[in-house]
Amino acid sequence: MEREELEKVGLKVTSPRLKVLSVMETSEERHLSAEAIYRALLESGEEFGLATVYRVLTQFEHAGLITRHNFDGGGTSVFELADRTHHDHMVCLETGDVIEFVEDRIEQLQAEIAEKHGYEIEDHSLVLYVRPKKP
Repeated sequence: MEREELEKVGLKVTSPRLKVLSVMETSEERHLSAEAIYRALLESGEEFGLATVYRVLTQFEHAGLITRHNFDGGGTSVFELADRTHHDHMVCLETGDVIEFVEDRIEQLQAEIAEKHGYEIEDHSLVLYVRPKKP
């Protein structure tokens, strides 16, 4: 499947691209940093440099295969596959965990607000920064 995905977006099928895409598709973690992808490649015996991983991720982002997020205020980027349905995120400020969620009421309210101001939403990103509730 990976080869077809690359060809469909006009990218040449190369070993680094296939390996990075494979890591992203098979990882249990849906939001991966370039460093985490690089470590996974090293653990599987691949010898691509970190710069190659960054270059491939940038190409994937430009081709629309992945989405880049900066949940920590712009420091470390994490990447997720873009082939999934729309969702929003919660980021735990204590653990760094990223929780994906979909809430129809929020989506409707955003559409109503845009409409009220004479706009329609093309795209949006909602990130809630949260802490565990104290008992």
